[in-house]
Amino acid sequence: MSQQTSIEYWSLWYPKAASTGIWLARGLLDATDRLLVHAAPPVMTVEVHDDKGQRIAYGKDLEATQDSPICLLRKDGDTVTRQDLWPDAKHIGLPVLLPGSEVGILQQWWHADDHTSWRWQVEFFNEI
Repeated sequence: MSQQTSIEYWSLWYPKAASTGIWLARGLLDATDRLLVHAAPPVMTVEVHDDKGQRIAYGKDLEATQDSPICLLRKDGDTVTRQDLWPDAKHIGLPVLLPGSEVGILQQWWHADDHTSWRWQVEFFNEI
């Protein structure tokens, strides 16, 4: 993240567990309208906050659209939508949020035609 770019917090919850849901990840990243998520649950609630803590987008109980290892969250105005997919070349360079909150950039993706195997590379960069 550069200091000149605005940042966002993307918070993901699995709303169908326990009495109020289970937190999955809270990623801090440069502002974006597209975020890949690895190992997303079948239903997910998403909140996006700006660096001042104001909620700027929300998606409630977003259901999986297919069985895949990656989902794409899209921020459109104040709404977040979900599309589960098998990444291709147009997804290279997008941020990826992993369970536990690490955020990296998708560098490479390959999968078998029958979706029984896949290989991917994600780059991580940290600065304090």
